[in-house]
Amino acid sequence: MLAPSHERIRVLVADDESPARRRIIDLLRRESRIDIVHEAADGVEAVAAIQEHKPELVFLDVQMPELDGLGVIDAVGCEQMPLTVFVTAYDQHAIRAFEANALDYLLKPFSDERFEAAMARAIARLDELSMQEFGQRMMKMVSAVPAADRRWDRLVVKSGGATRFVRVGDIDWIEAAGVYVTLHVAGKELLYRAALNDLAERLDPRKFVRVHRSAIVNIESILHLEPISHGEFDVVLKKGSRTRVSRTYRAQLEERLGQPL
Repeated sequence: MLAPSHERIRVLVADDESPARRRIIDLLRRESRIDIVHEAADGVEAVAAIQEHKPELVFLDVQMPELDGLGVIDAVGCEQMPLTVFVTAYDQHAIRAFEANALDYLLKPFSDERFEAAMARAIARLDELSMQEFGQRMMKMVSAVPAADRRWDRLVVKSGGATRFVRVGDIDWIEAAGVYVTLHVAGKELLYRAALNDLAERLDPRKFVRVHRSAIVNIESILHLEPISHGEFDVVLKKGSRTRVSRTYRAQLEERLGQPL
């Protein structure tokens, strides 16, 4: 639930220029409603911080290395993006900011008064969203309709000091690797720090199906099935990988395909 009037607000400040971040943070410290302020020095860090810290409000520089502000929104997804105030030194970016559904934009160099106006607008919008969400949650409780699941379309994978954005649709299959999982993407293996059960809840069930307690496959990547014995099959994928369809999960695959194996 977004912060109502009596709660404090988590904020992310994403700007590749340290003085620009410091100015916004100093101004934020004057606001009684502000709680924790996280920082990001580029677009990749911003995406990771949004997914990890779940801020309610983001001050997002339009031009940053690795990934610009609009790229951050694309990577996170508009539905999952927190309330956003774009910060830019170029006025032509203002139109693009509003096209990306930004709440407001600050044109560098901005005055204290302009910042305060943006904050007042952000707080008012957060309170409005809070009341709307509260009403929606109450309606769902009364009608016993579960909240819609939010599906991921990209995964942020950190490996060897680098951060990669992996499109979920490019994943051929996923296998358990201890407490984490291994993503099989275009013939490569990438370690992703999430449990298989948790990741399964974030994948689109129309595209991914559990075939084994330790494996999930992308339907589009299945080349064919080879019968083994006792109702089990080997799944042969387009890139040559194999995994097993166990008897326990065979019914799920049949249900997804709408026909028996």
